Amino acid sequence: MFYRLSGTYHTSYEADRKLWKIPTDRWLVVAVLLLALLAPLYVSPLYLGSYVLPWVIWSAAALSLTLLMGLAGQLHFGFAAVMAIGAYASIHLVRFGVPFELALLLSGLIAAVIGAVFGGAALRVKGLYLVMATLAMQYLVDWVVVNVPAISGGAHATLRTPAVSFLFMPVESLAARYWLALGWAVLLTVFFMNVKRTSFGRALVAIRDKDFAAAVIGVDPFKTKLMAFFTSSFMGGVTGAILAFCFYRAVTPEQFGFNVSIQLVAMVLVGGLGSVIGSWLGAGFVLLAPIFLTNLVSGLAAAGWVPVSQNFLSHLPLMIYGAMIIGFLLLEPLGLAKIYDNIRKYFLVWPFRHARS
Repeated sequence: MFYRLSGTYHTSYEADRKLWKIPTDRWLVVAVLLLALLAPLYVSPLYLGSYVLPWVIWSAAALSLTLLMGLAGQLHFGFAAVMAIGAYASIHLVRFGVPFELALLLSGLIAAVIGAVFGGAALRVKGLYLVMATLAMQYLVDWVVVNVPAISGGAHATLRTPAVSFLFMPVESLAARYWLALGWAVLLTVFFMNVKRTSFGRALVAIRDKDFAAAVIGVDPFKTKLMAFFTSSFMGGVTGAILAFCFYRAVTPEQFGFNVSIQLVAMVLVGGLGSVIGSWLGAGFVLLAPIFLTNLVSGLAAAGWVPVSQNFLSHLPLMIYGAMIIGFLLLEPLGLAKIYDNIRKYFLVWPFRHARS
């Protein structure tokens, strides 16, 4: 009964432009943020390091890609290469004596420049042709990383991350690494929620809907698309650096392959294009659902409730996972974010029957 629009009056433009106009929304955001900040205190190290930490980092990666795919409408099937550039650049910069804070920014800038170069070369094409251009970036970066020992140390070498500190706080303990990743993810979330209300965000939406019409009303398609690639690649490069230092702590070329790019696209699509909460839900679903399904099927098989062969049992979680993705997209093509929005709107007018409209 507390989740109501009744009694909420907008007497100024500032009140009407609030991100969360309903008081309950604001309290929910504060509660979720407090739970996230205090997670190292009540979540076991196993679950924090294996589930929560990667979920936070990959949500930041999904938000970075959502800016390009969801707002600008530009397909990108090589975003793992952007993250690889940020990860390897940050490690080498720190090894050269650059402070970690500056290394994060420089690694994002390097990834942004390279991403903008490939994006600029692909701005004259659309659709599947743009996909092929981003695929070329993915395979080219993979080849360079594997075949240039100065970058990765060799084809099968592992590049360890050096010990660093962020704002005089050593990034060594699990809690410190989690808080750093959470801070970056929250920063991207706040940025994404506000960029939609800026002239840059509105220009991205105009380009996504119809670039010819956007050009008629004064939006420069080339400049706007280039800025979209630059901004998205910058965020992806910093996220790749945080992924390397906070989660992997030792990087190999296989960690940023083409399959990772496909997973990132799946996070954006399953969560909902252009949605902030969809990026979080999509990342959680794509990252955690296969793990939970594998544990569930293994438990049922150990109890004797799934009398199938071991070979079939090893593929059953992935089959269920794929069926769940297809089911979500068939039942709600706008993704998990739309399902959340439907539930939220239901409670706005509950218990009245017109809640489902």
